[in-house]
Amino acid sequence: MTQMAPTRPYRSPVLPLPVAWHAFRMPLLADLTAAASARAVIEDVIRAWRVPVDADVAVLLTSELVTNAVTHGTKETDEFVLLAVACDAAVLRVDVHDGSGYLPVLDIAPADAETGRGLLLVTSLSAEWGSYRTSAGKAVYFTLELQPGLTSRSVS
Repeated sequence: MTQMAPTRPYRSPVLPLPVAWHAFRMPLLADLTAAASARAVIEDVIRAWRVPVDADVAVLLTSELVTNAVTHGTKETDEFVLLAVACDAAVLRVDVHDGSGYLPVLDIAPADAETGRGLLLVTSLSAEWGSYRTSAGKAVYFTLELQPGLTSRSVS
């Protein structure tokens, strides 16, 4: 039996969104460029807002959620995904909205699988994650706790 990474709290979809000091929303075309665009946006937001989080982790997790949304959430209904970023005194939160009503399920991919580990990464590296239904489909989010001693740096 392989050892799993520790899981982070999963929040039920009925929790309210945090009151944000900063907030940003951007639609992304649901194609192969969406993940790269989302990575660039997160890098810019972290730098502009001087958010003390591990930027590499934020970029990785955002990329995973956007890739999942494009791959699984836009097939039937939507040509766009919506990237929403918010930050308050405690956390950076990233929500990715798509047109599918199917909520994500954390599955353990076989060792030889080339895909299927995105949500495991989100679970392992975020402070918390969750999903909720929206009028247009669903949103999946993660949070990263702010690390006040961490200095902002350029993300490569």
